[in-house]
Amino acid sequence: MGTNAGSGHIPAFDPPKKVKRNKYAIAAAFLASLASILLGYDIGVMSGAAIYIQKDLKINDTQVEILLGILNLYSLIGSGLAGRTSDWIGRRYTMVVASVVFFVGAILMGFSTNYTFLMVGRFVAGIGVGYALMIAPVYTAEVAPASVRGFLTSFPEVFINFGILVGYVSNFAFKNLPAHLSWRFMLGVGAIPSVLLGVSVLAMPESPRWLVMQGRLGDARRVLVKTSDSTEEAHMRLADIKEAAGIPEHCDDEVVTVTKKRSDGDSIWRELFISPTPAVLHILITGVGIHLFQQASGIDAVVLYGPRIFEKAGIKSNTDILLCTIAIGFTKTVFILVATFTLDKFGRRPLLLTSVGGMVATLALLGTALTVIDHSQEKVTWAVAMAIAMTLAYVAAFSIGAGPITWVYSSEIFPLKLRATGCSLGTGINRVTSGVVSMTFISLYKAISIGGSFFLYASIAAVGWVFFFTLMPETQGRTLEETEALFGTFFRWRSRQREVDAKKANNNNNSQLQMGTLQAANNK
Repeated sequence: MGTNAGSGHIPAFDPPKKVKRNKYAIAAAFLASLASILLGYDIGVMSGAAIYIQKDLKINDTQVEILLGILNLYSLIGSGLAGRTSDWIGRRYTMVVASVVFFVGAILMGFSTNYTFLMVGRFVAGIGVGYALMIAPVYTAEVAPASVRGFLTSFPEVFINFGILVGYVSNFAFKNLPAHLSWRFMLGVGAIPSVLLGVSVLAMPESPRWLVMQGRLGDARRVLVKTSDSTEEAHMRLADIKEAAGIPEHCDDEVVTVTKKRSDGDSIWRELFISPTPAVLHILITGVGIHLFQQASGIDAVVLYGPRIFEKAGIKSNTDILLCTIAIGFTKTVFILVATFTLDKFGRRPLLLTSVGGMVATLALLGTALTVIDHSQEKVTWAVAMAIAMTLAYVAAFSIGAGPITWVYSSEIFPLKLRATGCSLGTGINRVTSGVVSMTFISLYKAISIGGSFFLYASIAAVGWVFFFTLMPETQGRTLEETEALFGTFFRWRSRQREVDAKKANNNNNSQLQMGTLQAANNK
């Protein structure tokens, strides 16, 4: 018998070695995701700053709603511009644009003398946030190796949550200043994260996809070798990008000329909306639906209006209210980190369904506690405690699944050609829905009570759970081709999944038999 047979070592049947995570790709994604802090900081800081802005500028509740929620709509402008900007000057320098624009917006808000001036600052900051919100996940997806795709793609959501926590802490730090100074310091300090982002860009590689689009194959190849788990994976990723860019596979020059196709944009919109295949239609419905339900279930109402919720629950001291908001930020940050390290272990569906189920339960219990408090003449201690606990449990449930998986899942399911447009559409739906929730919460609870508002959000989350359960296939560990094969059957995707898995298992068995036969022949 041969050496391998005698030692009991058959390579074809040996368990695969655990692949080490690519530290260079993780570092690049980490730096890129700093851009997401800009949105998180603004959300967190405005929740507390609004208390002092309303006192200082004497604005009404409707103006507060607009002030807090309008940034989401302004961010759509930045997100729309970011696509063209990033194709023109590259992903890295688009992040510099995001940081500079947000820096200017933060300074304008910090020096605002009236409501109109403040809204101008919100407009500028919103454009900066839009740039950051679009470019961070795009860059991360383009540098991430397949083995840690979910892990790295969830980074932007981690940093949004960290930014929210920093914003809450900023509220608490400046709360004792005079009313006309406190909110200006809270908003002005937002310029600091944007400076950190601008500086960090210098340490990042450019996106390999953008480099190929510019014809810089040599530079792209070097970046891919650094950001892939193996040389073979780097070659495969480069081949996929070259195919998408229309560059012949055999072309290995350092620099090539890339022909821009004018008809690509029209064909993408036609494939998505005018004459989509059943698979693309299923992907589009799922990709847009997950963004819609993520925001329509009321997360921004809790994060932005936490102080009002705690005030309605019976907490009167501003210090206590702001401490409770810090607890929200801390809880969100801890649980988003838990989700980040379990996304690639447990899969998308189990985490998402558990998360949304938890959101339904906690929203319903929060609505119950607030309704009891609202209808009681005296302080109901257990209801106050329940309201605080359910608020924290709700943001924990959101962060463990619905928060990060929305971005990860939507970036995985669209075919390569349709991915940028599909993800941009999902982001647009996400921001518009967030804006609607943010700009209607005060009016909503005045119309149907504070408890009724959360019963409504719980109902929306319940519909979302049914939507995810019936229409959403699992994508963890699947290739692009396998993922696409699961879509197009809508409610019958489980039977398609069994077919795909059976075919894959059969191919693996045939491959192992062939390798075993070859090994045996070599050992004779």
